[in-house]
Amino acid sequence: MIKVAVCGALGKMGKEVVNAVTECHETELVAQIDIAGDLFKTIEEAKKSCDIDVVIDFTQPKSIFENAKYCLTNGIKIVIGTTGLTDEQIAELERLSKENNTGCFIAPNFSTGAVLMMMFAEQAAKYFENAEIIELHHNQKKDAPSGTAVKTALMMSKARESFTTGNCAEIETIQGSRGGSSYSDIHIHSVRMPGYMASQEVLFGSNGQVLKIRHDSTDRKCYMPGVILATKYVAEQNNFVYGLENIL
Repeated sequence: MIKVAVCGALGKMGKEVVNAVTECHETELVAQIDIAGDLFKTIEEAKKSCDIDVVIDFTQPKSIFENAKYCLTNGIKIVIGTTGLTDEQIAELERLSKENNTGCFIAPNFSTGAVLMMMFAEQAAKYFENAEIIELHHNQKKDAPSGTAVKTALMMSKARESFTTGNCAEIETIQGSRGGSSYSDIHIHSVRMPGYMASQEVLFGSNGQVLKIRHDSTDRKCYMPGVILATKYVAEQNNFVYGLENIL
């Protein structure tokens, strides 16, 4: 039985993770961690009272890096669903994971449909010289662009150095109207609005045609099979993994 602690247990995603861990026959919920409510306030506090194999973290961008560093330097494996980590922070966690021989699994998105969308975009990138990404989330999401959009752009960037082939010189009369330029000049546009949960559309264009690859999440339950899959994987492995597509 895999002993699991859920960090951010009172959040919307955290509550779903608690239910998923409780319902799974291979995992045991040993601790709920959250700064609110009558729960453990920190992973360190929970560790003093519980035997923890894996921490599943769905907290906030401002806290995830320190949470992950604590886990990896104290022999606790971690599954990270919180987005907002920088490339430098991810590289540091990979180093700590290898240095301490402790499993670390980071996934910008745990929905199998969203991961397939990212994989399809990576394949399409080989055949198009122009592409942009539009990601849409609820207006309580703090980080922009989304981790899914960033990872999608990173995967696509393997195909070519620039996805703005033939674009004219641009002048933004309103700053930011062309979105943010990411890997290989892929522009990412972030929308924050009530009514959305999580959606992403990858647009590819060439003369005479446009290809759209889109995924919509309408219920947080869609992430739970991926979370449990990652938890089982990291419980058995000591390596570093970035992206659910690596174990599908």
